[in-house]
Amino acid sequence: MPIVPDVPAHGGNQDDDRGAARLGGPLFRDETFRPGAPDPALRDETFRHETPSAQPHAAVPQNPEPMPDAPHPAPAPPKKSAGRDLGAAIGVGVGLGAVIVASLFVVKAVFIGVIAVAVVVGLWELTSRLQERKGIKAPLVPLAVGGAAMVVAGYVRGTEGAWVAMALTALAVLVWRMTEPPEGYLKDVTAGVFAAFYVPFLATFVALMLTADDGAFRVLTFLLLTVVSDTGAYAVGWRFGKHKLAPRISPGKTREGLLGAVSFAMVAGALCMQFLIDDGTWWQGLLLGLAVAASATLGDLGESMIKRDLGIKDMGTLLPGHGGIMDRLDSLLPTAPVVWLLLVLFVGSG
Repeated sequence: MPIVPDVPAHGGNQDDDRGAARLGGPLFRDETFRPGAPDPALRDETFRHETPSAQPHAAVPQNPEPMPDAPHPAPAPPKKSAGRDLGAAIGVGVGLGAVIVASLFVVKAVFIGVIAVAVVVGLWELTSRLQERKGIKAPLVPLAVGGAAMVVAGYVRGTEGAWVAMALTALAVLVWRMTEPPEGYLKDVTAGVFAAFYVPFLATFVALMLTADDGAFRVLTFLLLTVVSDTGAYAVGWRFGKHKLAPRISPGKTREGLLGAVSFAMVAGALCMQFLIDDGTWWQGLLLGLAVAASATLGDLGESMIKRDLGIKDMGTLLPGHGGIMDRLDSLLPTAPVVWLLLVLFVGSG
């Protein structure tokens, strides 16, 4: 059988390991052509058009590779993506906003119930993820009962009622965990007390805002500024973000996004304080918006730290396009006491 040189098997460099000689093929690599010999490409074409019977010792190549110098189109640059289903996120956000605003301005007691439900669901998500990922069994029953009671006590009895309910909830967590073996007691009750402070106690400040004469508008201002801050951070960061804010905690956040959050929140704060809050002025709104942007960003980063420690992306899947309830409360919870305090300092608690 005549021995002829091989051609690149994959249209690439002949030194590539994929182009090594194969005994089952029609060509071998180690032949040196004599002067005047036919062109290898023409000889290869001759082999391709001959039948197996004409060349009994040569296999017929199947699915020949394209020519090595065939141009390949350059890959299209990746498009920026929000990473979530924006349609579902917007729909769920609008629906939740409608429920909240309707309950806020129709019957205040209904809005307190909405807060309590959000607190209980948030506690369930948090304790479930702690147990799944870390084996920490923070007792849910005393947390849920105490958390709902904390919100109601804050609305009915003010700050004193909120603190008393917080203390009783922590005590209930300590006692409830005693019904199980002592192994892991310290980490379980520590996580339980943390959950009681992080979710229901901070949410109680929303109920405290509602007790004022213009309470509904104070709560609306709090919600609007937090949402506007998050929206500004997302919009500006997605379009102009280049410099990472905290890459080890939340790689998607940028310094440009933070500036967007501050700008949007300050403008919204000036408008809300001027037109929604009794005796409020625009310059107070600028300070309020700045504080909201800072607290909302820190709250978002704080929950990102928790989720990174747990090795999860979202706390839950209850809200399509958003994740879980806790993924929506992350910036609201730490912002609530900040807004409550500044409003008390600016215009009083009445």
